Amino acid sequence: MILVTGANGHLGKAIIHSLLNKGVKPNTIIGLVRETAKAEDLQAKGITLRVGDYDWYPTLVKAFTGIDKLILVAGRDLTSRAEQHDSVITAAKEAGVKHLLYTSFFDENAVKNSPFDFVSSSIKTTDATIRESGIPYTIFKDNLYTELLPLLLGDKVMENGIYLPAGEGKAAYVTRTDIAEAIANVCLQEGHYNKEYNISNTENVSLAEIADILSTQGGVDIQYTSPSKAEYMATMEKAGLPPQSIKIFSALSEAISLGEFQSSSTDLELLLGRKPLSAKQFLTQTYFTTTTNVI
Repeated sequence: MILVTGANGHLGKAIIHSLLNKGVKPNTIIGLVRETAKAEDLQAKGITLRVGDYDWYPTLVKAFTGIDKLILVAGRDLTSRAEQHDSVITAAKEAGVKHLLYTSFFDENAVKNSPFDFVSSSIKTTDATIRESGIPYTIFKDNLYTELLPLLLGDKVMENGIYLPAGEGKAAYVTRTDIAEAIANVCLQEGHYNKEYNISNTENVSLAEIADILSTQGGVDIQYTSPSKAEYMATMEKAGLPPQSIKIFSALSEAISLGEFQSSSTDLELLLGRKPLSAKQFLTQTYFTTTTNVI
Protein backbone atom coordinates (compact mmCIF):
# COMPACT_ATOMS: atom_id res chain seq x y z
CA MET A 1 0.00 0.00 0.00
CA ILE A 2 1.17 3.50 -0.90
CA LEU A 3 0.11 6.54 1.13
CA VAL A 4 0.53 10.12 -0.07
CA THR A 5 0.27 12.95 2.46
CA GLY A 6 -1.25 16.27 1.45
CA ALA A 7 -3.27 14.32 -1.08
CA ASN A 8 -5.53 17.23 -1.99
CA GLY A 9 -2.63 19.65 -2.51
CA HIS A 10 -1.02 20.41 -5.87
CA LEU A 11 1.99 18.09 -5.54
CA GLY A 12 0.22 15.34 -3.59
CA LYS A 13 -2.53 15.14 -6.17
CA ALA A 14 0.02 15.17 -9.01
CA ILE A 15 1.86 12.22 -7.41
CA ILE A 16 -1.38 10.24 -7.15
CA HIS A 17 -2.24 11.01 -10.79
CA SER A 18 1.23 9.88 -11.87
CA LEU A 19 0.91 6.61 -9.95
CA LEU A 20 -2.46 5.98 -11.60
CA ASN A 21 -1.03 6.79 -15.03
CA LYS A 22 1.66 4.17 -14.44
CA GLY A 23 -0.93 1.49 -13.83
CA VAL A 24 -1.02 1.41 -10.04
CA LYS A 25 -4.43 0.17 -8.94
CA PRO A 26 -6.49 2.86 -7.18
CA ASN A 27 -7.33 0.54 -4.28
CA THR A 28 -3.62 0.32 -3.41
CA ILE A 29 -3.23 4.11 -3.09
CA ILE A 30 -4.27 6.00 0.03
CA GLY A 31 -4.51 9.75 0.30
CA LEU A 32 -3.98 11.42 3.67
CA VAL A 33 -6.23 14.44 4.15
CA ARG A 34 -7.60 16.51 7.00
CA GLU A 35 -11.07 16.65 5.48
CA THR A 36 -12.44 14.05 3.07
CA ALA A 37 -14.93 16.56 1.65
CA LYS A 38 -12.04 18.42 0.00
CA ALA A 39 -10.82 15.32 -1.87
CA GLU A 40 -14.00 13.93 -3.41
CA ASP A 41 -12.34 13.97 -6.85
CA LEU A 42 -9.80 11.44 -5.58
CA GLN A 43 -12.52 9.26 -4.11
CA ALA A 44 -14.23 9.30 -7.49
CA LYS A 45 -11.08 7.74 -8.96
CA GLY A 46 -11.18 4.93 -6.40
CA ILE A 47 -8.55 6.35 -4.06
CA THR A 48 -9.05 5.51 -0.39
CA LEU A 49 -8.88 8.51 1.92
CA ARG A 50 -7.63 8.44 5.49
CA VAL A 51 -7.98 11.37 7.84
CA GLY A 52 -4.82 12.46 9.61
CA ASP A 53 -3.72 15.64 11.34
CA TYR A 54 -0.02 16.45 11.72
CA ASP A 55 -0.84 18.04 15.08
CA TRP A 56 -2.76 14.99 16.38
CA TYR A 57 -0.30 12.11 16.61
CA PRO A 58 -2.77 9.21 17.19
CA THR A 59 -4.47 9.97 13.86
CA LEU A 60 -1.13 9.59 12.08
CA VAL A 61 -0.33 6.20 13.60
CA LYS A 62 -3.79 4.96 12.69
CA ALA A 63 -3.53 6.32 9.15
CA PHE A 64 -0.10 4.77 8.55
CA THR A 65 -1.04 1.29 9.75
CA GLY A 66 -0.53 -1.24 6.96
CA ILE A 67 1.36 1.20 4.74
CA ASP A 68 4.45 -0.04 2.89
CA LYS A 69 5.51 3.20 1.18
CA LEU A 70 4.77 6.62 2.65
CA ILE A 71 5.28 9.69 0.46
CA LEU A 72 5.66 12.68 2.74
CA VAL A 73 4.93 15.91 0.89
CA ALA A 74 6.43 18.77 2.90
CA GLY A 75 3.80 20.60 4.94
CA ARG A 76 2.84 24.25 4.51
CA ASP A 77 2.84 25.54 8.09
CA LEU A 78 5.95 27.72 8.34
CA THR A 79 5.83 27.98 12.14
CA SER A 80 5.43 24.31 13.10
CA ARG A 81 6.40 22.39 9.96
CA ALA A 82 9.55 20.78 11.42
CA GLU A 83 7.67 19.53 14.48
CA GLN A 84 4.83 18.25 12.32
CA HIS A 85 7.28 16.34 10.12
CA ASP A 86 8.88 14.85 13.24
CA SER A 87 5.46 13.54 14.26
CA VAL A 88 4.91 12.01 10.83
CA ILE A 89 8.29 10.26 10.91
CA THR A 90 7.82 8.95 14.46
CA ALA A 91 4.32 7.70 13.60
CA ALA A 92 5.63 6.05 10.43
CA LYS A 93 8.24 4.18 12.45
CA GLU A 94 5.68 3.11 15.04
CA ALA A 95 3.31 1.92 12.30
CA GLY A 96 6.03 -0.12 10.58
CA VAL A 97 6.29 1.83 7.32
CA LYS A 98 8.91 0.15 5.11
CA HIS A 99 9.95 3.05 2.85
CA LEU A 100 9.67 6.80 3.45
CA LEU A 101 9.89 9.13 0.44
CA TYR A 102 10.20 12.84 1.24
CA THR A 103 9.89 16.01 -0.87
CA SER A 104 12.68 18.14 0.55
CA PHE A 105 14.27 21.37 -0.70
CA PHE A 106 17.19 22.07 -3.03
CA ASP A 107 20.43 22.70 -1.13
CA GLU A 108 23.28 22.36 -3.64
CA ASN A 109 24.44 25.91 -2.85
CA ALA A 110 25.02 26.70 0.80
CA VAL A 111 24.03 30.34 1.19
CA LYS A 112 24.83 31.50 4.72
CA ASN A 113 21.90 33.29 6.33
CA SER A 114 19.82 32.85 3.20
CA PRO A 115 16.96 35.37 2.97
CA PHE A 116 14.69 32.43 2.18
CA ASP A 117 15.64 30.41 5.27
CA PHE A 118 12.40 31.28 7.04
CA VAL A 119 10.62 29.17 4.40
CA SER A 120 13.15 26.49 3.46
CA SER A 121 15.07 25.69 6.65
CA SER A 122 12.23 23.71 8.27
CA ILE A 123 11.96 21.57 5.14
CA LYS A 124 15.70 20.87 5.08
CA THR A 125 15.84 20.13 8.83
CA THR A 126 13.62 17.11 8.28
CA ASP A 127 16.31 15.46 6.13
CA ALA A 128 18.47 14.71 9.18
CA THR A 129 15.47 13.44 11.17
CA ILE A 130 14.66 11.01 8.37
CA ARG A 131 18.26 9.78 8.10
CA GLU A 132 18.34 9.10 11.84
CA SER A 133 14.92 7.42 11.95
CA GLY A 134 16.08 4.01 10.83
CA ILE A 135 13.37 3.86 8.16
CA PRO A 136 14.66 3.19 4.62
CA TYR A 137 14.25 6.52 2.84
CA THR A 138 14.52 8.45 -0.40
CA ILE A 139 14.87 12.23 -0.25
CA PHE A 140 14.02 14.43 -3.23
CA LYS A 141 15.71 17.85 -3.03
CA ASP A 142 13.33 19.87 -5.15
CA ASN A 143 14.38 23.09 -6.84
CA LEU A 144 11.89 25.93 -7.28
CA TYR A 145 8.56 24.98 -8.83
CA THR A 146 8.14 26.36 -12.33
CA GLU A 147 4.52 27.00 -11.31
CA LEU A 148 5.83 29.77 -9.04
CA LEU A 149 6.70 31.87 -12.07
CA PRO A 150 3.17 33.13 -12.89
CA LEU A 151 2.80 34.16 -9.23
CA LEU A 152 6.14 35.96 -9.23
CA LEU A 153 5.59 37.61 -12.61
CA GLY A 154 2.08 38.82 -11.82
CA ASP A 155 -1.18 38.81 -13.76
CA LYS A 156 -0.17 41.65 -16.09
CA VAL A 157 3.35 40.58 -17.00
CA MET A 158 2.60 40.83 -20.73
CA GLU A 159 1.59 44.47 -20.29
CA ASN A 160 3.80 45.65 -17.43
CA GLY A 161 6.91 43.50 -17.74
CA ILE A 162 8.81 41.78 -14.91
CA TYR A 163 9.59 43.72 -11.74
CA LEU A 164 11.51 41.66 -9.17
CA PRO A 165 14.76 42.17 -7.19
CA ALA A 166 16.41 39.02 -8.56
CA GLY A 167 19.33 40.62 -10.39
CA GLU A 168 21.05 38.31 -12.84
CA GLY A 169 20.46 35.20 -10.73
CA LYS A 170 19.35 31.97 -12.34
CA ALA A 171 17.34 28.97 -11.18
CA ALA A 172 16.73 25.44 -12.48
CA TYR A 173 12.93 25.52 -12.20
CA VAL A 174 11.05 22.18 -12.26
CA THR A 175 7.35 21.49 -12.73
CA ARG A 176 5.32 19.66 -10.12
CA THR A 177 4.28 17.20 -12.83
CA ASP A 178 7.90 16.17 -13.46
CA ILE A 179 8.63 15.97 -9.73
CA ALA A 180 5.54 13.81 -9.27
CA GLU A 181 6.54 11.44 -12.05
CA ALA A 182 10.07 11.08 -10.67
CA ILE A 183 8.66 10.22 -7.24
CA ALA A 184 6.20 7.73 -8.75
CA ASN A 185 9.02 6.05 -10.70
CA VAL A 186 11.17 5.69 -7.58
CA CYS A 187 8.18 4.40 -5.62
CA LEU A 188 7.70 1.61 -8.18
CA GLN A 189 11.36 0.67 -8.64
CA GLU A 190 14.01 -1.10 -6.59
CA GLY A 191 17.39 0.33 -5.65
CA HIS A 192 16.45 3.69 -4.20
CA TYR A 193 16.76 3.02 -0.47
CA ASN A 194 18.74 5.63 1.48
CA LYS A 195 19.33 7.77 -1.60
CA GLU A 196 19.09 11.55 -2.01
CA TYR A 197 18.36 13.11 -5.37
CA ASN A 198 18.87 16.60 -6.77
CA ILE A 199 15.59 17.43 -8.49
CA SER A 200 16.55 20.32 -10.75
CA ASN A 201 16.05 21.07 -14.41
CA THR A 202 18.79 20.54 -16.97
CA GLU A 203 18.98 24.28 -17.60
CA ASN A 204 19.26 27.41 -15.46
CA VAL A 205 17.34 30.50 -16.52
CA SER A 206 17.32 34.11 -15.34
CA LEU A 207 14.35 36.44 -15.23
CA ALA A 208 15.93 38.42 -18.05
CA GLU A 209 15.90 35.24 -20.15
CA ILE A 210 12.28 34.60 -19.14
CA ALA A 211 11.45 38.13 -20.31
CA ASP A 212 13.11 37.32 -23.64
CA ILE A 213 11.08 34.09 -23.97
CA LEU A 214 7.82 35.93 -23.31
CA SER A 215 8.83 38.70 -25.72
CA THR A 216 9.59 36.25 -28.52
CA GLN A 217 6.53 34.10 -27.98
CA GLY A 218 4.16 37.04 -27.47
CA GLY A 219 5.53 39.34 -30.13
CA VAL A 220 5.89 42.21 -27.65
CA ASP A 221 8.80 43.77 -25.80
CA ILE A 222 8.76 42.49 -22.20
CA GLN A 223 11.14 44.44 -19.99
CA TYR A 224 12.80 43.03 -16.87
CA THR A 225 13.51 45.54 -14.10
CA SER A 226 15.44 44.53 -10.98
CA PRO A 227 14.91 47.14 -8.24
CA SER A 228 16.47 47.06 -4.80
CA LYS A 229 14.69 44.84 -2.28
CA ALA A 230 13.56 47.90 -0.30
CA GLU A 231 12.21 49.61 -3.41
CA TYR A 232 10.38 46.45 -4.46
CA MET A 233 8.77 46.01 -1.05
CA ALA A 234 7.65 49.63 -0.93
CA THR A 235 6.20 49.45 -4.43
CA MET A 236 4.33 46.22 -3.72
CA GLU A 237 2.98 47.58 -0.44
CA LYS A 238 1.68 50.64 -2.28
CA ALA A 239 0.10 48.34 -4.88
CA GLY A 240 -1.79 46.51 -2.13
CA LEU A 241 -0.02 43.14 -2.22
CA PRO A 242 -0.53 41.23 1.07
CA PRO A 243 2.41 41.63 3.52
CA GLN A 244 3.13 37.88 3.67
CA SER A 245 3.30 37.68 -0.13
CA ILE A 246 5.64 40.67 -0.25
CA LYS A 247 7.89 39.05 2.34
CA ILE A 248 8.03 35.70 0.51
CA PHE A 249 8.42 37.13 -3.01
CA SER A 250 11.14 39.59 -2.01
CA ALA A 251 13.07 36.94 -0.05
CA LEU A 252 12.76 34.43 -2.88
CA SER A 253 13.93 37.00 -5.43
CA GLU A 254 16.91 37.93 -3.27
CA ALA A 255 17.83 34.26 -2.89
CA ILE A 256 17.64 33.87 -6.67
CA SER A 257 19.94 36.87 -7.07
CA LEU A 258 22.47 35.19 -4.76
CA GLY A 259 22.51 32.08 -6.96
CA GLU A 260 20.91 29.87 -4.35
CA PHE A 261 18.82 27.94 -6.90
CA GLN A 262 21.34 27.60 -9.71
CA SER A 263 22.20 23.95 -10.23
CA SER A 264 25.31 22.39 -11.75
CA SER A 265 23.83 18.88 -11.94
CA THR A 266 20.54 17.04 -11.66
CA ASP A 267 19.18 13.53 -11.11
CA LEU A 268 15.77 14.38 -12.51
CA GLU A 269 16.47 13.47 -16.14
CA LEU A 270 17.78 10.06 -15.04
CA LEU A 271 14.77 9.39 -12.81
CA LEU A 272 12.34 10.43 -15.55
CA GLY A 273 14.14 8.71 -18.42
CA ARG A 274 13.60 11.86 -20.47
CA LYS A 275 14.23 15.60 -20.47
CA PRO A 276 12.11 17.51 -17.96
CA LEU A 277 9.77 20.22 -19.20
CA SER A 278 11.82 23.36 -19.83
CA ALA A 279 10.95 26.83 -18.59
CA LYS A 280 10.34 27.87 -22.20
CA GLN A 281 7.91 25.00 -22.76
CA PHE A 282 6.11 25.78 -19.51
CA LEU A 283 5.79 29.48 -20.33
CA THR A 284 4.51 28.69 -23.81
CA GLN A 285 1.88 26.33 -22.40
CA THR A 286 0.88 28.78 -19.68
CA TYR A 287 0.68 32.03 -21.62
CA PHE A 288 0.22 31.13 -25.28
CA THR A 289 -1.94 27.99 -25.47
CA THR A 290 -5.50 27.36 -24.33
CA THR A 291 -4.71 24.04 -22.65
CA THR A 292 -1.82 22.84 -20.52
CA ASN A 293 -0.58 19.55 -19.13
CA VAL A 294 0.90 21.21 -16.08
CA ILE A 295 -0.96 20.42 -12.85
